[in-house]
Amino acid sequence: MVRSIVHMDMDTFFVSCEVLTNSQLKGIPLIIGGGDRGVVASCSYEARRFGVRSAMPIRMALQLCPEAKVLKGDMELYSKLSHDVTEIIQSKAPVVEKASIDEHYLDLTGMDKFFGCYKWTQELTQIITNETGLPLSFALSVNKTVSKIGTGESKPVGKLEIPEMQVRDFLNPLSIQKIPMLGDVTFRELSRMGIRKIETLAEMPPLLLQQMLGKNGAEIWKKANGIDNNPVEPYRERKSLSTEHTFTQDTIDIKNVKSFLISMVEELGFKLRSEQWLASVVTVKIRYANFDTESKQRKIPYNSCDHTLSKTIMELFESLYQRRMRIRLIGIRFGGLVRGTYQINLFEDTIEMMALYQAMDKIKNRFGFQAVRRCAGVRFPTV
Repeated sequence: MVRSIVHMDMDTFFVSCEVLTNSQLKGIPLIIGGGDRGVVASCSYEARRFGVRSAMPIRMALQLCPEAKVLKGDMELYSKLSHDVTEIIQSKAPVVEKASIDEHYLDLTGMDKFFGCYKWTQELTQIITNETGLPLSFALSVNKTVSKIGTGESKPVGKLEIPEMQVRDFLNPLSIQKIPMLGDVTFRELSRMGIRKIETLAEMPPLLLQQMLGKNGAEIWKKANGIDNNPVEPYRERKSLSTEHTFTQDTIDIKNVKSFLISMVEELGFKLRSEQWLASVVTVKIRYANFDTESKQRKIPYNSCDHTLSKTIMELFESLYQRRMRIRLIGIRFGGLVRGTYQINLFEDTIEMMALYQAMDKIKNRFGFQAVRRCAGVRFPTV
């Protein structure tokens, strides 16, 4: 059976959220980001006409568009509106995957027997816009890769259907940069060989690409040919990552306990970023020497950066640890997970901080988690 997969993407999501709360921002060059040393998290189409792009340094963006208005961003607002959109989609669609804070995949396979999938999706997007005030684009095709590329080509506020017979005709003239997960390094390597269009890439022998690019070569070839068998994975709000530590001896050494907490956050934070998760609920658990167990949680804007998560963990621990008894076990859990790649707080962190996270994660991926650590989370043996 030919699949019917929809990719929905909110148009300039952060900007649209800000315009909802302040209509005077509509139609002006607007940049969402943090500080002179920060980066652009999102920008309006008016700003993009000047060459402003996401992840660009704020200073460079303002050089290109001096009249742009810069807002720090409100992740709490964005998280709430993202949740509202997700609830609407889940109430209507049979299978939904939340790919990031502003993206969803829908599997409508078989619905053509009862509805026209394209018309049904049009009606759903209208419901979302009417109930939330947020604009969005979508594309309907045979798999996740083609529908995601289609959404990008249809923006802004676009609607596109790419039937199975038209997939290659649609993909062939596009730049290889349109292929999801094809990074800058791979793009430059292929460009040096004269491979700049998807059609050229699709016609290459897959074994040659695998020799050139490693295990990702075969996957890139499949995507260039419109082949993607990955399923739409149902979104589950309750999914979480957690870890616990039981002390060899019950302890009241709070400095050592906090060191363990930082180490645990670093471990789970790395997993979040490696698996492209964002957490929206943080929980701390304490088990005392008498086996009484207490926990406390806090809802946060979607995040996966260690220093922000550590701050929340420490605040929860300070408010939770009131008995002044010896501690037997500590644990942390990151819940309310959604797929996403906003790996650090783009509204507060600098370009240098972004580069540091990327460098540390790259070293850990290559040499193992213990290869580079935060000093605060390392426990040295006592003399």
